[in-house]
Amino acid sequence: MTFALIWEKFLDFLFAFGPKVLGALLTFAAGWLLIHLLMKWIVKTLSRLKIDLALQSFLRSLIRITLIVLLFITCAILIGIPVTSLVTALGAVGLAVSLSVKDSLSHLAGGMILLATKPFVAGDYVETDFAAGSILSVGLFYTELSTPDNKRIFIPNGQLSNAKVVNYSTEKNRRLDLTFSIGYGCDVEKAKKIVSAVAAAHPKALSVPAPFVRVGALSESSVDLFCRVWVRAEDYWDLNFDLLEQVKAAFDREGVVIPYPQLDIHTAR
Repeated sequence: MTFALIWEKFLDFLFAFGPKVLGALLTFAAGWLLIHLLMKWIVKTLSRLKIDLALQSFLRSLIRITLIVLLFITCAILIGIPVTSLVTALGAVGLAVSLSVKDSLSHLAGGMILLATKPFVAGDYVETDFAAGSILSVGLFYTELSTPDNKRIFIPNGQLSNAKVVNYSTEKNRRLDLTFSIGYGCDVEKAKKIVSAVAAAHPKALSVPAPFVRVGALSESSVDLFCRVWVRAEDYWDLNFDLLEQVKAAFDREGVVIPYPQLDIHTAR
């Protein structure tokens, strides 16, 4: 085959398909710019609607991927690929991909379930079967948490949607449960009054419901006083540590003994 013949066939191909390829490239460039502008508008719209941040992140990702897929299909049609062949090919590819990424699809479905049922929103502090931390975002496949020691944890949505989730941020107030142990030889009523006074005097302890202090258990080496105090969710840990320190100091001042584990042994003569 001579060079002239090769060049002639190339020109024929170029004149036959060149306009279609050029049109597809121009469409792709214009479509990509349009998607970029449209995503900016969607971000602003979602922000004005005050939608949950986790849901915003999920919707942005889903809309962007959908628009890009539609753009590629449009360009393929402009090049001249038959729609039926394209749909058939996409179906075959979709089946193969779905079989190979079935776990990812389950995570995607899990993400949709989490966003629909809303067991938590961005900013909530939750405890799951896998980790505990503050929710940063719910993505297409993973939920991102930030732990109190500043680690990032990514939990697959498929697993998280089937796990037990304890949300500590849903309610405005929480109940703080503490146990204070005293010796059997101590005055129980005196110890109860000390714990009640310390809890009631703390500025972060709520007065309604009032702090509750009663004997909760008679253990092997101690009498256990159960203390129940209501507190605002954001003050929970401050009150927890303060009451432990202040009750210990008050017990020391009043001579209330916090016993060590002990065992009485009686020998027969």
